[in-house]
Amino acid sequence: MAKSTISRASRVADQLRIEIAEILSRKIKDPRVQFVTVTDVTMTADLRIARVYVTALDQENFEQQTAPGLKSAVGYIRAEIGRRLNLRYTPEIVFYHDTSAEYAQRMEKVLDSLPQKIDHALDEPSTPST
Repeated sequence: MAKSTISRASRVADQLRIEIAEILSRKIKDPRVQFVTVTDVTMTADLRIARVYVTALDQENFEQQTAPGLKSAVGYIRAEIGRRLNLRYTPEIVFYHDTSAEYAQRMEKVLDSLPQKIDHALDEPSTPST
């Protein structure tokens, strides 16, 4: 039988991402965790810990409102995951604020400014070196 090139941890992480996103959007009634998007899930090799990366619509108040709301919902989410997935151990869920979107916006600004700098450098006459 051929071995799959995708590890079990990545398959479980993908299924967890789907299930946690559904639980957050439909089951959790806490207003602090509304408009939360699950961007990625990574698992340890032993499938005991799931690192869940999330973004929120209200990025400014993430640490004050959304993070405590997610922390208070961890027990319920873990219990739901235990009921939905057939795993030997229900993984411990740890939420992290995903800042990759902010980083991408910052890089986009830098890249957008590059052509302007290059155009200005080409427009300036160069002095011949003798």
